[in-house]
Formats: sequence, structure tokens, C-alpha cells
Amino acid sequence: MPAVRIKDHWREQHLFDQRALFAGALIALLTVVLLARLFVLQVLRHDYYAELSQGNRVRTEPIPAVRGLILDRNAEVIADNQPAYQLELVPEEVPDLKGTLKGLVALALIRSEDLDELLRTIRSRRSFDSVPIRLRMSDEDVARFAVRRFEFPGLDIKTRQTRSYPHRDLAVHALGYVGAISEQDLERIDPAAYSGTTLIGKLGVESAFEKPLHGTNGLREILVNAQGRSVARQGAFIPSLRTKAPTAGDDVLLSLDLKVQRVAEEALRGHRGAVVALDPNNGDVIALASMPGFDPNLFGRGITTAEFGVLQNDIDRPLFNRALRGAYPPGSTVKPVIALAGLTYHVVDPQQRRFCAGVFHLPGSAHLFREGKGGKHGSVDLEDAIARSCDVYFYGLADVLGVDRIAAFMAPFGFGKPTGIDIGGEKPGLLPSRQWKAKAFARAADRAWFPGETVNFGIGQGYLSVTPLQLAHYVSVIASRGKVWKPRLVSGLRDTLTGRLQRIPPVPDREVTGVDPEDWRRVVKGMIGATTRGTAAAIGAHAAYSIAGKTGTAQVFSVGQNEKYNAKDVEERLRDHSWFIAFAPAEAPRIALAVLEENGGWGASAAAPIARKVMDAYLLGPDGKLKPAPIPTGAPAAPPSKKQLEPTSPSRPPEQKQADTRTPPAPRARTTALSVSAP
Repeated sequence: MPAVRIKDHWREQHLFDQRALFAGALIALLTVVLLARLFVLQVLRHDYYAELSQGNRVRTEPIPAVRGLILDRNAEVIADNQPAYQLELVPEEVPDLKGTLKGLVALALIRSEDLDELLRTIRSRRSFDSVPIRLRMSDEDVARFAVRRFEFPGLDIKTRQTRSYPHRDLAVHALGYVGAISEQDLERIDPAAYSGTTLIGKLGVESAFEKPLHGTNGLREILVNAQGRSVARQGAFIPSLRTKAPTAGDDVLLSLDLKVQRVAEEALRGHRGAVVALDPNNGDVIALASMPGFDPNLFGRGITTAEFGVLQNDIDRPLFNRALRGAYPPGSTVKPVIALAGLTYHVVDPQQRRFCAGVFHLPGSAHLFREGKGGKHGSVDLEDAIARSCDVYFYGLADVLGVDRIAAFMAPFGFGKPTGIDIGGEKPGLLPSRQWKAKAFARAADRAWFPGETVNFGIGQGYLSVTPLQLAHYVSVIASRGKVWKPRLVSGLRDTLTGRLQRIPPVPDREVTGVDPEDWRRVVKGMIGATTRGTAAAIGAHAAYSIAGKTGTAQVFSVGQNEKYNAKDVEERLRDHSWFIAFAPAEAPRIALAVLEENGGWGASAAAPIARKVMDAYLLGPDGKLKPAPIPTGAPAAPPSKKQLEPTSPSRPPEQKQADTRTPPAPRARTTALSVSAP
């Protein structure tokens, strides 16, 4: 018979009582903890959590700062701001981003080709930031969106300030432009500082001075409902909303003179080229023109792919800044510095006359280096050679100097390196030398420096290349007799709150020393001769001021030894480039400039008349008389000769194949080495 287990009711009751007591104690403890936590939340940290809860119905919106104005030296506005409607999107409030964007495409509010770029930009921003997706909406665009607004949660129309360029393409390559903030821009800026901001500087002054122009954004708190729409109140709740006003960007004052800039661009219109005019006394950029240009307003309102394609594919390259980035052979414009090198190294007697028969050849070589246009100058001294642009004279002078001394002498004048202008994008050009060529070519046979290359160097041909800015900088150094200033476009910043103008002082660069004052005088006298009796006599006629200038004609392709160059038989884009450099008044310079007309031909007939118009615009008053200078500067020059001579042009010798193994001749005992010193 199996055993029978008797149930122990007392023991079970005791176990139940223990468990109930433990559970009651645990409940009591948790209740105490809960009450304590409620006390902390509701009493001790009431203010903190009240502020957090406020954030659920109060949204902080950025208030973009007004972008600073850009003005010329006479306070004429070049870039300002205009109110405009734009469509903005808050990513975290959009349930279907791709579907929303496709809906906007269907309404013709955005372009289908922009979808990928818009998606990348939106995803690169913070989810709660308002991202502009359509700039400068028309009234029709606003109306078309408004009637379908309910279909696009997270999107709204905002009133913003947008950039405007009232003069359109005037000075565009100096100003640059603003465009929509891209994914690449976000990698180099603080996104918080640009929250709610649509545009950012892309090129020129707009980019280089982006920080002072941008200003500091403000903020405002707005009450929103559950759908995220702004409301005045929620029931009896009236919030205390904060507002922080933005700080507008500084106004930027340029050294540009819009009157002179306008004259320069009008004179170049219909041609490809550049004009750069500087004040040789402080480096101020008076005019910086590159033609053709483009309308920067296209980028501010949001340029279409088709519009950008037209600009990018234009054979005349309107987006290309020729003044800073175009590299060209300078032609005969380098003859003044070659003459200075010869005088400084004492390898030439300035009064000794040499006979120009129209050709030059190196000793032991049958190759002929010809005078431009087949001219013959007869007996010339150094001043005549500059004034009449005698190639034969400078062929011989360059051969005697040698490439090493020429390159060393030209470097302090700014050749082969950026001038240091205060906007980006400048090209350094090329100042060739033996050392450069030894590194530049892969084949050993091409690394040797040939005597014919030195001869070419003497008339600004061969490997030497310069930008128009560099050439203007170089002639300003001659005008100031060796003083070097970094070119600058921006001369001051104006605080928009106080109106206080902060002047930016000019920046002196290293000074050219070691040149005798008499040598400066002789070279300048030769340049004055160029505009009174030489190659540019036509533009010097009847001028109200004295002009020191030099023409230049730079070949685009080489002409064979037995071939003759005829511009009429050459395709237009293969014709010679036209150069002219000058400063005026010659005895107390106030303006130094370089003019380039691509494929313009003879420098005296194409570039020089443009230079005369620019100088007249800057130096003459409404009565046609020379305006008084505030502070006369510069050394006086000798009065020019009245003798009239026939103009000549540079020649086009081909490359030589004989290596230059000779040692450059040493200077005579009176040599004073050219040196460069800090100011």
C-alpha cells in the first residue's frame, strides 16, 4: 500500500506570508523611489524640464545675416542685396524626401537634372536645418506652390535677402560671384554658422572676403503646433519667445574705380583680352578687366545646367580670368628690364650706337634672327632701341648677358611668381632658366639650354610667359623706380553697425635695389620716346600728360626661317597677341597698366589705344585737363626727344639646336650686383 503525504497547511501559509511581506516591502520601496523621482522631476528640476517641454512646441529658426555690400573707391555700389522668395525644406519634417522632390519637379519648381545634387546637399545638412532648394521664386512660382502647400509637409516659402549685381558683368572677374552652398562648401565651413544661409562666395572678392561679408546669423523662437506649423498661441499657453538679431556683414571697399573699369571693358568689348591698371605708389588695383565676361546674377538666382553649359563651352571662355590666369609670352614689353639688366651689369654702353640691318646671327651660326616686319633701324643707341623696339639690338644684348643673369635680374620684378594679390586663382607665369629647363624635360637632349633660346628671351619670346597682372606689376616697379607693392583690390572694411571704416594698409614687398638712378632714368626716357617718336607715338600725340610706354607683339606660333608672316593669311586665333604697358604721368606716375588683346596683332595699333583711353579716364577731369595729384610721387624724367621714327615689330625666330655651353661674360669693374632687400 503506497504512502500517503499529508498536506502541511501551516507551512504553506507561512511561506505565503513571507512572500507577501517581501512583495509588499518591494512595492513600498519602489513607491518611495517613484515618489522621490517625481519630487526631483516636478520640484527640484521643474525649470529644466519645463524648458525641455517648451522645445516640443517652440522651434528655433535661424535669421540669416544680411551680406555686406561691395563698393568701389568712390562708394558706388557694385554688389548689393535684394529681397526674394525661396523654397526651403526641413529634412526631419519630410516623410518621403524623394517623393517630395519628384512632386516639386512635376510642379516645375525644381529641375529633374538637379535632383541628385539636391539630395546630396540635403543629406549633408543637419536634419533640423532649413535647406534652400529653390532660389528667387517668381510670383507665379509662389502661387503654384501655395495652392498645393498641403501636399508638401516640411516645405515652406521664406523671404530672404539674395545677392544682386546691378552692373551685371562689369568687373565680374574681380568681384567673383555667390552661388548656392554645395556639398564641397560644407566640408570647409561651419554648418551652424551658415544655418539658414543660401549663398556663399565662389570666386574673386566674394570668396576671398567671405568671412567679413557673411556676418553672424541670429535666431528666433516660434510656437508650432503638432504639424510643425507656426501658431500665435496654444490654448491658454502664451510662450516667452527669444529673438537674437543677426549682425550684418561688413561692407567691402574696393580700390577699383568703376569709371575706369567701365572704360577698359568698353574698349575691349568684342575682343578677347585683359586690362590691369595699378597705382604704383601703393599697389591699389584701379581696373581689372577680363573680356569677355558673364553675368554673375545667373549664379545668384541658381544657374541652370543649360546656361552653365553655354558659358563653359563658349570658345571665347567667358568664365576664364585672363587678367590673373592667362599666361602669354610678353613680347617686346620685356625690353626695358633687359636694358636695365645690361646697364646694371655694365655689359652695354648706353651711348654706343649699334647698326641694325634687320638681322642678327650668333657667331658660328648661319641661322638668322630677323627684325619684326622686316624692318631696319640703322644706327641706334639704347634709348632708341627701347623707343623704336629694335629686336636686333636686344638679340645682341641678351646674348651678352646670358640666361643666368637675365633670369636672376628679372625675378625681383615679379616674373615667374604670383604677385600676391588679395584674391585667389592667380597663376605664377614662367621665368625660364637653366635650372628650370634641366628639370622640366624628360629627355636628356632637351634639358640643355641653347644660345638661340637666350636670344629669344631678349625679346620676350620662347619659354617666358606672364599674366597681364604680372606685367602691370612689373611696369609699376619701373614707374616707382624699384619700389614693390603687393597688388590689392580691397582697401577697407566698413562696420555696418557703427559705420566705422577700417582701412587696410598697403603691403610693401621686397624692393629692387642695386640699380643706379641714372640707369632708371635712361630706361624711362627710352619708354617716353616710345610714345613720342617711337612705336606708340600715335597714342602719345596731343596727350595732356607724358606717357612712358612700351609696345609688344607676341607670336602665337613659330614661323620658319624662310617663311614670311602675314596676318591676313593666318587664322584669326593664330595671329599675334597685342601688348602695351605704360605709366603716366611719366615724371610723377599715378597709374601703371598692362593691356592685352588676344590675337590683336601689332601692339601699337591694337593694345596701345585701349591704354590711352584708360589713362585718360583716370587722369583727366571733365574739362579734359590733367587732374591735380594729391601727393606727387616718383622721380622726374628727362624731357623726351621730338624726333619721329618709323615703328618696328618683334621677329619670330625658330628654336635653335646648338647647346649654350659658354660662360656668361663677367661684368666690368664698376659692377653693382642686383640685390633684393626687405622694405
